[in-house]
Amino acid sequence: MGSRILTLQRQARELGRLRTGYTDGKRPVRSRTWVVSSHAEHYVQAAADAWGGTVEEWQPLGNGAPQYRVITEAESIDALLPSGDPLSQYNELWSGGGCQRRCDGQTEQLTRQPCLCARQFGEEWYLQPKGRVCSATSRLAVVLPDMPDVGTWRCETHSFYAANEWSGTVDMVLSGTGGKGMVPVALRIEPRQRVANGQTKKFPVVVVEIRGITPRQALTGPLPTALALDPSGGPEPLAIEVGRPDYLALAEGALTSDDVGDVYRRAHAAGHLNDSLIAKLTAIADRLKAEEAHLAKSAEPDEDGTYEAEVVEDSEWPAVARPGSAPPEVRDAR
Repeated sequence: MGSRILTLQRQARELGRLRTGYTDGKRPVRSRTWVVSSHAEHYVQAAADAWGGTVEEWQPLGNGAPQYRVITEAESIDALLPSGDPLSQYNELWSGGGCQRRCDGQTEQLTRQPCLCARQFGEEWYLQPKGRVCSATSRLAVVLPDMPDVGTWRCETHSFYAANEWSGTVDMVLSGTGGKGMVPVALRIEPRQRVANGQTKKFPVVVVEIRGITPRQALTGPLPTALALDPSGGPEPLAIEVGRPDYLALAEGALTSDDVGDVYRRAHAAGHLNDSLIAKLTAIADRLKAEEAHLAKSAEPDEDGTYEAEVVEDSEWPAVARPGSAPPEVRDAR
């Protein structure tokens, strides 16, 4: 591997966006399915091939460059959380002139002053109308393993509920993986509703859920890349579980069939037994039992009271001195 500039913050190129809404003329519209957009038409075409929909040219609101988008038919998309910390969250206030405020909840990052919204409207500043104060903005970088090119896709939401749930899920996974390796997830648009002040409000929330692996696997260390890319595990799902002992290696190193039984009981107590592992441990135990039976039979005297002798070549005898003689190395020196 070549050298790197150590002061650079290396990151994968952003290939496009995953959106939960689109613009119908000049009006924003919520979508029950994912909307994929990018500057590269062939990226969006690949998304349409995978999840349905028709590719179209799209002009973002404002002065953004023309792009391509597809309103897919998928409410859930398979993705991977890349290594590192893929989640960025701030309370942000935007206008036609760009980002006016970016706050971590305590300090406004652009002016380095205490939270401006709280100072202006008090502790319940978040009850103010949208556009007057900051809104929770969460950006999650994910890898779409079946899309063209190597890079990340940005999933962005301004949902208060998603902000809480995303950080909880991502931080829990990072506590287990240490930010090393990728984790398979599904991004799902979930319809929800809430009743407040006698009014029912329906809204979508993007849910990030672990896909194809158990919480035990997600929290016991970095996953192998092959498992992250194919969490189904092929014909024998998850036959090798991350962070568990190699029971087959322990059984192969056993001296007796009873030792293999100990390995079996250990796997059973840990909840790691499956049909394949049971069959392999049984085969090893049966082989050792056959060897033990053969040794036991050869150790018994025959009908004449004699034991079967083992012929050993002269070269296999250790160099041991006879009683009364000098050790071999002394005799050689004479």
